[in-house]
Amino acid sequence: MAFGNFSGNRAGQPMAEINMIPLIDVMLVLLVIFIITAPLLTHAVKIDLPRASNELSVVKRENVHLSIDAQGTVYWNGEALDEGAWRARMADAAKLDPQPEVHIRADGELAYRRVVTVMSDAARAGLTRIGFVTDPRETP
Repeated sequence: MAFGNFSGNRAGQPMAEINMIPLIDVMLVLLVIFIITAPLLTHAVKIDLPRASNELSVVKRENVHLSIDAQGTVYWNGEALDEGAWRARMADAAKLDPQPEVHIRADGELAYRRVVTVMSDAARAGLTRIGFVTDPRETP
């Protein structure tokens, strides 16, 4: 440490140097802390997000069209179903080879919870190809 001089010369003069050792020690400790904690702060869930396009989708026979109106009624290819019935149909569709695509069309006024319920039922049944049908028109 450069605080004083044990020899007799220049005893009363102040030191003109800054001791950098404590500053470097603190910076290295902070660097180690950030290196250790930075990977712990990222809670990323890997998902495949759908890409939006302006193309019209071609209706295929193997697609399942689920529609949910503003009251929460679920329609399987235009037929109104209760919760047990659509779960049974999802389980049957998951057994088909190749698996059909599930296109979900939901009313804009519908609570998100209802859409998530239908999506989670499809995932639990084993259906992996789930998509949303949107209106390509511009909103004002």
